[in-house]
Amino acid sequence: MKRIAEFHKVSLKQFLESCERADAEQIYNSIKLPKRATKGSAGYDLFAPYDIELKAGETAKIPTGIRAEISEGWLLSLYPRSGLGFKFRLQLDNTVGIIDSDYFNSDNEGHILIKMTNDSREGKTLFIPAGSGFAQGIFTEYGITRSDDADAERNGGFGSTG
Repeated sequence: MKRIAEFHKVSLKQFLESCERADAEQIYNSIKLPKRATKGSAGYDLFAPYDIELKAGETAKIPTGIRAEISEGWLLSLYPRSGLGFKFRLQLDNTVGIIDSDYFNSDNEGHILIKMTNDSREGKTLFIPAGSGFAQGIFTEYGITRSDDADAERNGGFGSTG
């Protein structure tokens, strides 16, 4: 296996800017870095920073407190945990989250925010306890065209590249 990335927590200051809860500092102190469940797992589980409850049709923007330092030529794709998608139709609002290697140095420290919707058609309420896996990230290598001439530098978070 190639070792191409490292997870870090964002700074407390950055987390407090993204988390609109009174107990944000306490939450920050209990954030767990993503990890694989087994040696054969492709995905790194991202853990809920606090209890999350979503009734059918509800959406939540979750500040993970995590950033990913990724080698050039690689990206991190984000998905809901398979079981939650299967049982509750839990979906990322942007379908698949793409974390580029240069996102790590963006103005928001590369803070991974995940916006999810419980799209249950059976009226099921989803409850994810703090510290439980709710999303997963998979690292993927990518290529570029021979004629690629991109030279812009990232200077922000979501939507900053146009």
